[in-house]
Amino acid sequence: MSTTDRLAFLAEGLPIIHASAKGFWSASVEMRAMPREAEVLAGFAKEEAAKILILVDAVRCPDRLVSSKLSMLIGRFYGHLERLIYAQLAEWWCEDIARLRKAVEPLRKAHDLEGNIGEFIVPNSTLYQRESKLYADVEAYEDGTPVWNAPVGHSSPFGPRMPAVLAVVDAMAACGIFTLAGLRATSQVWGQLEFTDSETLRDAERLTRQLFDRLIAEGLSQEFATQDHVDTLYRHWPLPMYHVDLGPIPVTLEELKAEQDRLYWAEVGDPY
Repeated sequence: MSTTDRLAFLAEGLPIIHASAKGFWSASVEMRAMPREAEVLAGFAKEEAAKILILVDAVRCPDRLVSSKLSMLIGRFYGHLERLIYAQLAEWWCEDIARLRKAVEPLRKAHDLEGNIGEFIVPNSTLYQRESKLYADVEAYEDGTPVWNAPVGHSSPFGPRMPAVLAVVDAMAACGIFTLAGLRATSQVWGQLEFTDSETLRDAERLTRQLFDRLIAEGLSQEFATQDHVDTLYRHWPLPMYHVDLGPIPVTLEELKAEQDRLYWAEVGDPY
């Protein structure tokens, strides 16, 4: 698929994904009296919005690299873990690509510890938190004892807060990025720089500013676009991750046991 055809295809699909994300979020807000169901729908909204960030990373990727990165990015589009990592990174502030790589490492671990002092070994905690709310299921402790998982939700006294990843895609839509011309401008502006290791938020801010100038000059921003939309993209649009590994990191049982011991003695006090 040529660059022009690819951008046209994305311009058709991104508003569809955005509408899906907004629908899940609206339903989640309406179901505040049912916290577990509301959390599940909010999670779906985050994953749909994260799909957009993944696809826009393909747009931000320099043209000479797209063919080598597209298959990987499409895999992320369909991967629950990768989508959840993108959603989480919209909440954080990683100063450069090197720090971003370190930030995602804990999210990538194939197994992790749960409980007050890490007494339970669970699959990847990002996925476990997703699926333990989504499904009633049978789980097993380390000794093989089966137990039932009853999905529960947690209501917030502060009311629902729109996830940052959803705010980002709302801002993209308002600023005109989802149009064919908007995607072309995004590709041309962000494609000037390859984000590998040392590139920083300053680089991202500079390119975002150039993109806004293009969007305004070409009359692509929607009438309802506000300064809040602009600020959201500056603050919450993650750095491009086409050079960042998001695959699972294996963790051995010995490593998990050692971490359990460390957490236990940190809680009760080291006898030595």
